[in-house]
Amino acid sequence: MDFEFKEKYDINDLLKIMKILRSENGCPWDREQDHKSIRKDFIEEVYEACEAIDLDDSELLREELGDVLLQVVFHATIEEEQGRFDFGDAVNDVCSKLIIRHPHVFGDVKVKDSEDVLRNWNDIKQETKGQETYTETLRSVCTALPALMRAQKIGKRAQRAGMDHPDFEAALGSLESEIAEVRTAKSPEEMAEELGDVLFAAVNAVRLGGFDAEELLTRASDKFIDRFEKTEELIRCEGKDMRSLDINTLDTYWEKAKK
Repeated sequence: MDFEFKEKYDINDLLKIMKILRSENGCPWDREQDHKSIRKDFIEEVYEACEAIDLDDSELLREELGDVLLQVVFHATIEEEQGRFDFGDAVNDVCSKLIIRHPHVFGDVKVKDSEDVLRNWNDIKQETKGQETYTETLRSVCTALPALMRAQKIGKRAQRAGMDHPDFEAALGSLESEIAEVRTAKSPEEMAEELGDVLFAAVNAVRLGGFDAEELLTRASDKFIDRFEKTEELIRCEGKDMRSLDINTLDTYWEKAKK
C-alpha cells in the first residue's frame, strides 16, 4: 500500500485514504457503498455537527466537521469512479458560485447593508438557475429538508412575490381558521389534509413572528421531555406507575410538574 503516515494530515491525504478504502485491496464495507446507502449517514453527520454548535462545544464540532467532510469526500469519490466529476470539480463550482454571488466583494456592485446582500444573492441565484417565475423558486426548495424547515422556506419565498399575510396577527387569524376547518372535517382524508394546513399556517405565523419553526419545535420537545421527567418522578415518589393511572390523574401530576 502506497501511503505515508504523518503527524498531521490534509485534504489530499483524506482523498487518498478514501481511494485506498474503495480500492480492490481496501475495505469491503467501503467498497460496497453507494450514494443511497450512505445518504442517511450524511444527514446524521450534519445534524451531529449542528448539535455540537448548539452545545457550544468546539472540540466536538471539530470532530463532527471532519465527519461531514468525510461524507463529502465519500460521495465525490463515488462520482469520480463513474467518471462524472471529482472533489476538485465540486470545490471549483462552489468557489465560482461564491464569486458570482458576491459582486459587492469581487466586482463593482455597491450595497448598503445585509438586506441588499441577500436581495442580490437571491436575484443572482434565480438568474443563474434559469428560474423565470416565482413558482419555480418555490418548487426549487429542497424536498429532502425537514418539513418545518421546507415550509418556512417556501413561505419566505412566496413573501418575495407579495403572497403573504400582512402581519403576525393576520397569520394567527389564518391559523385559527384552519383549526376550525379541522373540526368540521367529514372524513379521515379531509381531516389529514386540514391538519396539514394547520401545520403550514402555524409555520407561517412563526415566521411572521420573527422565529424559526424548527428551533421552536425542538425547544418545545425538550420542554415536554423535562416536564415528563418531573411528572414521572412525582408519580414514582408515591410508589405508583404511570401506566396504572387514568388521564385525569396524569394531568394533575403534569400540572404539579409545571410549577
